Amino acid sequence: MSDNSGYGNTALGVTFSTPFKSNQKDMDSIANTMQNKAEELERMAEVLITGEQLRLRLHEGKVIKDRRHHLRTYPNCFVAKELIDWLIEHKEATDRDMAIKIMQKLLDQSIIHHVCDEHKEFKDMKLFYRFRKDDGTFPLDSEAKVFMRGQRIYEKLMNVENSLIKTREEDSIPYERTLVASEFIDWLLQEGEMATREEAEQLGRRLLEHGIIQHVTNKHYFSDGDLLFQFRTNFRRRRRLMELLNERTRVIPESHDSPFCLRKQNMEGSTNSFLSVSPTKEIKVLSAVRRSSMSSSCGSSGYYSSSPTLSSSPPVLCNPKSVLKRQVSPEELQSPGGLFIKKTFTIIGDAVGWGFVVRGNKPCHIQAVDPSGPAAAAGMKVCQFVVSVNGLNVLNLDYRTVSNLILTGPRTVVMEVMEECQ
Repeated sequence: MSDNSGYGNTALGVTFSTPFKSNQKDMDSIANTMQNKAEELERMAEVLITGEQLRLRLHEGKVIKDRRHHLRTYPNCFVAKELIDWLIEHKEATDRDMAIKIMQKLLDQSIIHHVCDEHKEFKDMKLFYRFRKDDGTFPLDSEAKVFMRGQRIYEKLMNVENSLIKTREEDSIPYERTLVASEFIDWLLQEGEMATREEAEQLGRRLLEHGIIQHVTNKHYFSDGDLLFQFRTNFRRRRRLMELLNERTRVIPESHDSPFCLRKQNMEGSTNSFLSVSPTKEIKVLSAVRRSSMSSSCGSSGYYSSSPTLSSSPPVLCNPKSVLKRQVSPEELQSPGGLFIKKTFTIIGDAVGWGFVVRGNKPCHIQAVDPSGPAAAAGMKVCQFVVSVNGLNVLNLDYRTVSNLILTGPRTVVMEVMEECQ
């Protein structure tokens, strides 16, 4: 199975030969060209993902629906003024001006448009706008096709149990959630994604160029061999619409084991951070620990890169430091008259997840909670220990298994947790 996505023997408009023959100046120029193009494509991908998550949420909230005006019905549209109210109410914008700027960004990127294409600006008025994906007018250029192909492949790999993605070593360094290039190509052929190994290899290169995958140290281009690659883009991470307004903010790929948490990088400082809700309901910033002499940093994604030629995302090697002050055993949690009390939460996932991260092992604990997500609204806090998921006792399971139970289960999750008495 092949498509017309424009796969060729070039990368980002730069022709490569093997072996690569050029002087250092030419190599630096090509590296800069690739990096700039990769950043541009990454920004485009983030806009597409953010727009799609918003579209799903608006459908779910019945903000998008068929509307009538002057005896004519306009299907699947929203009222600009009502949407601005919704964005402010859901804390996606601090005021109406910010909401207008956010939606104008989506309009400029052809994610939304006025139903009659009479307005090129997003206006705080009773005007009808619509997502282009809802009326089939979204422009499917070659870049968008690669992005959508990558998203489909990502979801297929994340939704099934397989041995394709696992922890492996390269140069005696372990990397989490890796793909062996040749095995990935085997899988693409098996799934009918591509017809030949050559086409599959070209697809891998395009996914790398678009920032969807990357080599574990970012030192190698994609080729049919034994090199290790990881997904750099987490399509399930909950995006905040405010991120669209800050071009300088680089979004760190989230953990693919438990893709429920919002986390952003502070480019002014030297640490990674993510937002969580503490047991006292204050919002804290939990900072990761610095590692390595190459300015690498810890994060939950298990990514590691050290070369600026293909990516400017920060190197990541390990999970962030646990929020727990001490680890407890299942026996201590269940001890009669002990220090812990049981709580039950019913969490209804929205279009982009449940809004929390599970970590740890026997028992798991809540590592982070998205302050604007469903879990925080239900009362979940960090440092709580997970006892059961939808009636199944999980005290003796690790976080990967617990995360998979939630991901593959119903949209409504009933969780029992243990919380230390204050």
